[in-house]
Amino acid sequence: MALKGNLRDFTISQLLNLIHLAGKTGSLTVDGTGDRAWVAFRDGKLAYARMESEDDGLVAILYRAKKLTRAQYKVIKSRSGTMSDKELGLLLINANYLTQEDILASLRNAYVSVLERLFTWVEGLFTFEDGFPPLDGKITLQISLENIIIDASRRLREWEQLQDEIPSLDVALKFTDRPGADLRNVNLSVEEWRVVSYIDPKNTLKKIAAATKMNDLEIRRIVYGLLQAGLVEMVRPEGAKMERKKPMLPVSDPEEQISLVNRIIHRIRSL
Repeated sequence: MALKGNLRDFTISQLLNLIHLAGKTGSLTVDGTGDRAWVAFRDGKLAYARMESEDDGLVAILYRAKKLTRAQYKVIKSRSGTMSDKELGLLLINANYLTQEDILASLRNAYVSVLERLFTWVEGLFTFEDGFPPLDGKITLQISLENIIIDASRRLREWEQLQDEIPSLDVALKFTDRPGADLRNVNLSVEEWRVVSYIDPKNTLKKIAAATKMNDLEIRRIVYGLLQAGLVEMVRPEGAKMERKKPMLPVSDPEEQISLVNRIIHRIRSL
């Protein structure tokens, strides 16, 4: 019998702990807001995972892992046809395109990434079914869940902290007016420089994240570092409409407010 539930009542961390400790074999489907994840387990270990919104073919995974150039991706994609991932993997290894270690490491990162994203889902329905599913030539692995759970829990705490510091991506950034501050003398990473190049009161963090191809966690992490360094500050985006405040009850005394609310409720019930 399948195990079904809601992530509000049973978290991903609890699900993975159950699968890990019980050594379960089966498949987990999670329907979240705007996407669906599908994960397979064997003997309590991660075997395979994918997001419905992403191409889970081996060529696409290797391209996203930067193991293939855009040109190589197009050529292999067009020539692989109906070839399975296992067949294609052997072909790439024999043709000296990639090593076995390159392919296995790329798959491992892709599968683990799916689980890490699931840890940020607080809404969604899940179903776990016993029995290893048919995977039609997909390459399966055996990845311990223990480290994934520990690392993902740590990232979740970081995510919650960053959400407290930067609750919305609909804000913009501007450079602070610090006398003597010179970005050329600041030691920034490549990712930080990419974000810095888009800093403008017209660009929201959401736009910067899309332009730099960063997810919500990555853009928040970098912006938080820039804020802590005193290099930037958050501002309302240029051209953004001011939010209109909701009108308050036209009375200030608490007892009068309660009386007014009761009269409104009574009026609604009498309609």
